[in-house]
Amino acid sequence: MTPPGNTYARAHRPHSTTQDGEEGYYRLPLPNRKKNELFAIADQLLGGSRIHVVCEDKKSRMARIPGKMKRKARVRAGDLLIIKPWDIQNEKADIVFRYSRTQASSLSRRKMLPEEINVF
Repeated sequence: MTPPGNTYARAHRPHSTTQDGEEGYYRLPLPNRKKNELFAIADQLLGGSRIHVVCEDKKSRMARIPGKMKRKARVRAGDLLIIKPWDIQNEKADIVFRYSRTQASSLSRRKMLPEEINVF
């Protein structure tokens, strides 16, 4: 006699689509304008956990990948990011969040990206 499979996982797994065929939306973090955060596109890797980004205000900045993010998420050229410019030097910034390709295309489809950086 074979033991039954994991019936709980099959019966209670979350579905990403509804009965209408409409895909479910996941809550994505957006830039907090009160904290001076912006959308940016990663342009060029510079090495030493630094990356050249093009921001939504059409400025080019050098962004730093913090150690917490460096260990979890790999930032590559062409990625959509949330950055926070430095108060002292406006041409430098810290990376707050990196979107995956599917998350970035979802934001683009929902028209939540500014026209300056909407390349998805």
